[in-house]
Amino acid sequence: MHEKCGIWIDHKEAFVVFADATSPQPHPTKSGVEKHVRYSGHAVHDGSAEDQRDRQFAAHLATYYDEVIAQVRDSESIFIFGPGEAKGELEKRLDAKGLAARIVGVEPADKMTDHQIVAKVQERYRK
Repeated sequence: MHEKCGIWIDHKEAFVVFADATSPQPHPTKSGVEKHVRYSGHAVHDGSAEDQRDRQFAAHLATYYDEVIAQVRDSESIFIFGPGEAKGELEKRLDAKGLAARIVGVEPADKMTDHQIVAKVQERYRK
């Protein structure tokens, strides 16, 4: 069991790093989600079709978040970082699964290399 983990996440992919591993490496998970297109209020479109796309997008993301959560479910400390909304959505999903107390931080972060992701997680747990 890994006690400390970090997750860099956006809507396209997530990288899980176990800080207490002998040689921490990011474990990637692809979402398979296509870019979510939002239509402006000025465009004429079928609201029911857009609602259906929104529901499909949300369901696909929920499955993706559950895949990430399955990797970290046994961790005692979970640090989440990344750009955009995905980190907050994952935090809410962890809360819904009864794992919110294990979250030790949620921070914004830009796109990062594998080495930068590992370094950020290690730095977080050195504090």
